[in-house]
Amino acid sequence: MSTIDNQYKKTQNDILARVAKAENLSELNELRIAVLGKNGEFTAILKSLKDVPVEQKAAVGKQVNDIKVAIEESLAIKQKAFEEIELAKRLVEEKIDISIDKPQIGLGALHPINQTKQRISDFFISMGFLVADSPEIETEYYNFEALNTPSDHPARDTQDTFFVGNGILLRSQTSSGQIRLMQSPNIKPPIKLICPGKVYRSDAVDATHSPMFHQMEGLVVDKGITLCDLKGMLDLFAKEFFGVNTKTRFRPSYFPFTEPSVEVDASCFICGGTGIDKNRGDGIDSCSVCKGTGWIEILGAGMVNRKVLVNCGIDPDIYTGFAFGMGLDRITNILHAIKDLRVVFENDIRFLNQFKGVNSI
Repeated sequence: MSTIDNQYKKTQNDILARVAKAENLSELNELRIAVLGKNGEFTAILKSLKDVPVEQKAAVGKQVNDIKVAIEESLAIKQKAFEEIELAKRLVEEKIDISIDKPQIGLGALHPINQTKQRISDFFISMGFLVADSPEIETEYYNFEALNTPSDHPARDTQDTFFVGNGILLRSQTSSGQIRLMQSPNIKPPIKLICPGKVYRSDAVDATHSPMFHQMEGLVVDKGITLCDLKGMLDLFAKEFFGVNTKTRFRPSYFPFTEPSVEVDASCFICGGTGIDKNRGDGIDSCSVCKGTGWIEILGAGMVNRKVLVNCGIDPDIYTGFAFGMGLDRITNILHAIKDLRVVFENDIRFLNQFKGVNSI
């Protein structure tokens, strides 16, 4: 082997050894410039080829080129190794640990009264009822007169109704919306509608009363409607909400806008109508929900008064109808065994969180 061959071989081994010793990508790049840069060590060897005798140039040129290829391959392999190490490091440092406990963002949910309203609405919609809305600020005509409530009726006293101005008040019942719909020129019998919403009455605030509460009233007007139709529908309603074994009971009552009028009770779903609850755990057998009677009052109803139909331009000799109304707050309290109406309106997060994800009551 010639002196030139030995010199090139020594240079190659020295450079490859330095490449192997590089500890990071930065050192490797500095070595690349030192060896292959414009003024690099190996670049100087390439420049010196002009001084090689003519008869040796081909062999020496091939040897130098092979050394250059070996150096470049060694640099590339080392660079790839460093890049893989750097990538692995970044993947570890930048990864998101989805298993770690993080602060949970509180998600909202329907208020229990709105859950009850939605479920009851869905029930009646499935039976072909339309959902109607109406103003909360109402006139005496729609709230009282058209509903056969004369001016001397106790409900029209200032102590029972919130009057806003002359003849203007906060509606005390959503029945006013039924009048508006029946008087609409676009609405003709047969009519099936429910009117949910807020109503206002001048009541003291206690465990069972509030000056603002929620109602849902329903109306059906058609030919041949009887009290039997009302009873059958409300019986289905009670079974849907309180259990398939629930029974209903009609008690005579009085409302100016229905005749005859009834109060509707459902057999207690806690004690099964026996009035005895042996699971109370306080030594008292009397059912706390129905107070030992076996029955729970759920709503008022009746056949639409002929005068109301006349006021709405509907011939009572051709059409009859029934109406019903319930307090959504009361139904909610019964379903969830809430004893104090006030807690539903206090917006206590601890209380409301209990109703998250409650799809069926």
